[in-house]
Amino acid sequence: MRIPFGTITVTDTARNLIQEALASKRLSGGALVRRLEERFAKLTGTKEAVAVSSGTDADALALAVLYDFGARRGDEVIVPALSFVATGNAVLQAGFEPVFVDVERATLNINPALIEAAVTDRTVAVMPVHLMGKPAEMDTINAIARTHELTVVEDAAEAHGAVYKGRNIGALGDMAAFSLYVAHIITSIEGGIVTTDREDFAEVLRSLRSHGRACKCKQCVINTSDGGCRKRFQVGSDVRFVFERIGFSAKMNELEAAVGLGSLERYEEILQKRHNNLLTMIDRVRQFEPYVFTFRQEAHERIGPHALPLWVAQDAPFTRDELARYFEQVGIDTRNLFSSMPTQCAGFAYLGHKLGQFPQAEYFGTHGLHLGVHQDLSAEQIDYFIDSLGEFIAAET
Repeated sequence: MRIPFGTITVTDTARNLIQEALASKRLSGGALVRRLEERFAKLTGTKEAVAVSSGTDADALALAVLYDFGARRGDEVIVPALSFVATGNAVLQAGFEPVFVDVERATLNINPALIEAAVTDRTVAVMPVHLMGKPAEMDTINAIARTHELTVVEDAAEAHGAVYKGRNIGALGDMAAFSLYVAHIITSIEGGIVTTDREDFAEVLRSLRSHGRACKCKQCVINTSDGGCRKRFQVGSDVRFVFERIGFSAKMNELEAAVGLGSLERYEEILQKRHNNLLTMIDRVRQFEPYVFTFRQEAHERIGPHALPLWVAQDAPFTRDELARYFEQVGIDTRNLFSSMPTQCAGFAYLGHKLGQFPQAEYFGTHGLHLGVHQDLSAEQIDYFIDSLGEFIAAET
C-alpha cells in the first residue's frame, strides 16, 4: 500500500474559472484574485485579506508593513526557533533581525514564558507560528505585545481551520499570514494571503506586493474592466510608476486564484475529513507511548488539520531516521518535523547561535517527523499506518 503525504482537490469550478480567465486574456491579478480575497476574509472573520505569491511572501510583506508605522531596518522580530525555514527567511527578507525563542515540547509552539526576556528596545513585532495547525498561546502573546507595544503577526501557514478559544486563527493578531501552497487545505497551488482588520495595513500590503507603487485600490479597474483609471494621473504623473516604498514582486495571478476559489468551494468538507483523520490518528498513536508521541487537541482549541506530528522518545531503542526509512520501505511518505532554525539550519549560522541554546527545537529537529492527514486518506490507509508503526516498534523493542 502507498500512502502519499498530500493530495490536491481541483474542482470543476476551478477548471471553469481557469478557462474563463484564459478566454478573457486577463491573467494577472484581477477580479478572481479580489473574489478570493473577499471570501478568505469572510472565512477568517477579518475585514481585509490581501493575496500574494506565497506564504513566505505573506510573512515578509506583513512585517514590511511596519516600516510605514515607524519600524527601521535592523529592528527585531521575535519568532520560535522551530518552524519551517520560511519563517526565519521572511524576517530577513523583510529587512529585520530574527530573535529566536525556544518552543514547548507538548505543543511544538513558541514558549510564551520565554518571550518577554527576548524583548529589547529594538523589538517591533512577535511572530508566533501555529505549527502543524496547533494554535499558539495567543492570550499570553497578545498581552506581552500590548505591554511592550509590539505588533503581532500570526504565521498561520499551516493553520487553516484552526480555532483558539472560540476565535479563528488569522483574526487574533494585528495581521496573519497564510500559505496557499499545494499541501494546505485551501490551496491556489502556490500563493499566500494576509488577513487583517486594519484598512491602513491592507493598503500598504497592496502597494508592497507590487513593487511599492502608489496603487492601493482593493480592485484595480485597469485589470478588471475595459475602462480607464480616474486616479491614474491625479498626482500629475502615472500613479502606476510612482513608488512610495521599497516593495516586492509578489502578486497572485488569476489562474492561481481560480484554483483557490474552487478549493474554498469544498473547504468545509475537506476540513472535516482532515480533522477526523487527524483526531483518529492522534488517538490511535497513544498506544505507542512511551516510544513515540504526538500532540493533543485541548478543550479550548481546534487544531487546523495540516499533518500529524510524531516524535521519538529520547531513550527509544530506535531513531527518527530509522523510523522514517522504515516508513519509506513500507510505502508511507513522511517529512521531518523541521529544525531549529538558528542552530540546525546552516543559513542562519552567521547569527552566531550555538547548538544547545534551543534544546526543545533541536530535539524536534533530530527526533520529529510528520505524516499527511489529507482528505483522500482512507480508513484502510490509517489502519495500515498504525499496523506498520506497531510492527516496527515491536521489532525494535
